[in-house]
Amino acid sequence: MTHVVTEPCIMCRNTECVSVCPVDCFRQGPNMLAIDPDECIDCALCVTKCPTNAIFAEEDVPGSQQQFIELNAQLSRLWPGITRSVAPLEEAEEWKDVPDKAHLLKR
Repeated sequence: MTHVVTEPCIMCRNTECVSVCPVDCFRQGPNMLAIDPDECIDCALCVTKCPTNAIFAEEDVPGSQQQFIELNAQLSRLWPGITRSVAPLEEAEEWKDVPDKAHLLKR
């Protein structure tokens, strides 16, 4: 199993989760993070660090967010790794609780 970054991360890209990952499985995109499913060891340390509640175990991804399982796998092949926390996007706080942001994802 793996963990999956879902829609709430879009337009926020908080990286507190990255700092606790023991295997450096996070990838950084323009306005979201992704988890490389081949690198994730399912430790779950990142889940409680995510201020937008965007990270789920694969088997717990909500039905409306299922497309993010495959999306994380695809994007993790395209985006560079990130191994330490950096500042969130400037507009993160205003986007934190906004639903239905999938159309805003930048690849």
